[in-house]
Amino acid sequence: MMSKIGTEHLSRRAYVYVRQSTLDQVHFNRESQLRQYGLADRARGLGWPDVTVIDDDLGRSGSGIHRPGFERLLAALCSGEVGAVLCIEASRLARNGRDWHTLLEFCRLVGCLLIDEDGIYDPRQPNDRLLLGMKGTLSEMELSTFRQRSQAAIDQKAKRGELFTSIPIGYVRAPGNRIEKDPDLRIREALDLVFRKFREFGSVRQVLLWIRQERIELPAVNYGPDGRHIEWKLPVYNTLLHILTNPTYGGAYAFGKTRTTARIVNGRKRVFAGNRLPREDWQSLIIEHHASYISWDEFEANRKLITHNANMKGNMVRGAVKRGSSLLSGLLRCGHCGRKLHVAYSGTKGTVARYNCQGSMINHGGPRCISFGAVRVDLRVSEEVLRQLQPLGVRASLEAIERARTEQDECVRHKELALEQARYEAARARRQYDATDPENRLVAAELERRWNETLKAQAQLQAEVDLLREQSSRALSASARDELLRLGHDLPRLWYHPASSVEIKKRILRTVLKEIVVTKQDNTIRALVHWQGGDHTEIVFEKNQIGQHRWVTDVETIDIVRALARTLPDQAIAAVINRLGKRTARGHTWTAVRVCTLRHDHRIAAYREGERQERDELTIAEVANLLGVSAPTAIRLIRVGRLPASQACLGAPWIIRKADLDAYLARRANAGPQSANPNQLSTDLQ
Repeated sequence: MMSKIGTEHLSRRAYVYVRQSTLDQVHFNRESQLRQYGLADRARGLGWPDVTVIDDDLGRSGSGIHRPGFERLLAALCSGEVGAVLCIEASRLARNGRDWHTLLEFCRLVGCLLIDEDGIYDPRQPNDRLLLGMKGTLSEMELSTFRQRSQAAIDQKAKRGELFTSIPIGYVRAPGNRIEKDPDLRIREALDLVFRKFREFGSVRQVLLWIRQERIELPAVNYGPDGRHIEWKLPVYNTLLHILTNPTYGGAYAFGKTRTTARIVNGRKRVFAGNRLPREDWQSLIIEHHASYISWDEFEANRKLITHNANMKGNMVRGAVKRGSSLLSGLLRCGHCGRKLHVAYSGTKGTVARYNCQGSMINHGGPRCISFGAVRVDLRVSEEVLRQLQPLGVRASLEAIERARTEQDECVRHKELALEQARYEAARARRQYDATDPENRLVAAELERRWNETLKAQAQLQAEVDLLREQSSRALSASARDELLRLGHDLPRLWYHPASSVEIKKRILRTVLKEIVVTKQDNTIRALVHWQGGDHTEIVFEKNQIGQHRWVTDVETIDIVRALARTLPDQAIAAVINRLGKRTARGHTWTAVRVCTLRHDHRIAAYREGERQERDELTIAEVANLLGVSAPTAIRLIRVGRLPASQACLGAPWIIRKADLDAYLARRANAGPQSANPNQLSTDLQ
C-alpha cells in the first residue's frame, strides 16, 4: 500500500475529516473522537509533515444536510492542495451516494488518496474505485437500516400509547411509560382556569385579555443545563392556543400529528418539520388514555369553536364575533349560491346594517343573489331564540350572580397560590443564606441579594392579594341581585335592555344556532334556522318596499307635502312644515334634502317652474296686483268669502283660480259705486 503514496501526494497536505452525527455523541462518545483525531498522527507517520484537521461537522448528520466542514474539504480538493483525505471509515465522510461519489470524482481528478483504518485507496485505479464505491453504498444502506429499525420501534411504541417525546405542562412522567397530572396544585388550577375561562368567553383572545388584565401568571416549561423546570409568566396568544388545542388535556394520546417533508431549495435539500396533518391521518389516537383536565367531548367542542372563530378561512367557517350592530353576521348563508352573506353598514353613524350576498359579484362580476335589511331578520330570529330560551332565564340570572361573586374569588385563589410559592422561595433563599459562611462575603453577598429579591416579590404579591380580598368582600347589593332575578323572569326585557352587550347576544346566538340559510322569492324572505341540536325552524317575512321602514313619517305630513309640492319648491315646503311644528320620523327638522327624500319615497313629483300658471292659479301677490290693492286687502276678500281661495295648510300660500278672480271682477263691475264721493274706491267689503 505504501507504493500508492508518491512524492506528488507528500508534497501536498493531508486532511483529516472528523465527524459525529449528534451532539449527544460529541459529549458522551469521546472514544470515537479520539480515534478520529488520532488519524493525524497516522498521516505524519506515512510521511505528511503538514496535516490539517477539519472538525466543523461535529454533531451533524452525514445524510446530506448542510455540512460546512465537508464543503471546506471539497473546496480544498478543487484547489489541488490536498494529497490525501483520512477518515476512520467511509460513513464518516458521507451517508449518501451523491456526496460520496462527488468526493471520489474530485479525488480522481486531482490525484488525491483516500485513507481509512483498513487501507490506502487511489480513486484513479479501477479496483480501488470499485471498492470505494461499494463502501459508500454499504454506508448509505447501513444508515437506511438503522433508520428503519428505529422508526419501526417508535411506531410500535406509539401504537401502545407509551411514546412521549415531550410532556405538556400540567403532566409529569410516571413509571411504566405513563403520564399523570402534575402534583403541583398551582399548575393544575392555572390550567383549570384557562379551560373554564374559554368555556365562559368562547374566544382565545378574550381569555388572553382577561388573564393579562388580571395579571395572572401561567406556567411554562423551560429546558436548561439542569433539565426541565417551570417558569411562571404572563401568557401570550400561542401559549393559550397550544393549551386549548392539545388533545393531551382531553385525556387522549396522540402521535404523528405532523409530518416532515424534504424539498430542494437553491440546489440543496431542505427539511421542513411541523407540517400539520388532518385528524384522519394521525398515526395514533387513543381516547381516555390518561387522566384529563377536560372531557374529550369538551375538547372537540373547543376545537370546533376555535376553528369557526378564525377569519379569512373561506365559506365553511362562521368567523369570529365582530364589532357592529348586526347579530347574525357569519351565521347567514345564501340559499341560492351557497356562499356566506356579507354585512354592510351605512347611515351617518355607520350603524344601519344590511345583509347581502356579493360573492358572485366579487368573483365573477355577476349580480348580487340576495340583499335585505338586518333589523327585521335579527328581530325575528332573536324572538325565536328567546322563545326557546325563556325557561332558562332564571337559571341564567342565578349563574350571573354566582359568576359576579366567584370571578374575584378566582383571582384571589391564584394570587394566593402564587404568594404561597413566593413564601417558599423566600424561605429557601433564607436557608441558603444561613447555610453559608458569613466570612465568605463573595458568596454571602450574592445569597443575601437573592433573598432580598424573593422578599420583594413576596411583599408585592401580598399587597395584590390584600387588595383583591378587599374588592371581593364587596358583595353584590340586594337591589342589583333583585334586578338580575327580575330580568331572568323576563328574558326579552333583558335581551332588549339598553345595557345588554351586543357581543354577548352574538355569542348566545352562535351557541344555539349552527347557521341560517336564506332564500328570496319576489318580496318574501325565507330563513331556515339550523339549531345546534339538529332541529330546523323556518321563519318567513316580507321584505320592506321603498319607503317602508321603521322610521315612517306620519300620513298628515305626507299629505301636506303632496299638496305643497304643486305650488312650492322643496326649500319653501321645508320652511312651511317647520313652522307647523312637524318633525321627521327621527325627530329632526325638515330640510330641502329631507323633503326631496320623502317625495322620492312616496313618488311625489317636484314643483316645476310655471306649473301653477299652466293651471291658471294665482297667488295673493298676483291677485293684489290685478285688483290694484294691497296684499292684506286681498286676504280680507278671501276671509269674508268674496273671493274663493284654497290653502294646503295653515301658513301655506293662498291659491286663487283665475276663473274665480274673473267672476269676482264681474260682480264688482255690475254692483256700481257705493259711495257719494267719486274719488273713493269700493272694495265691496261693506
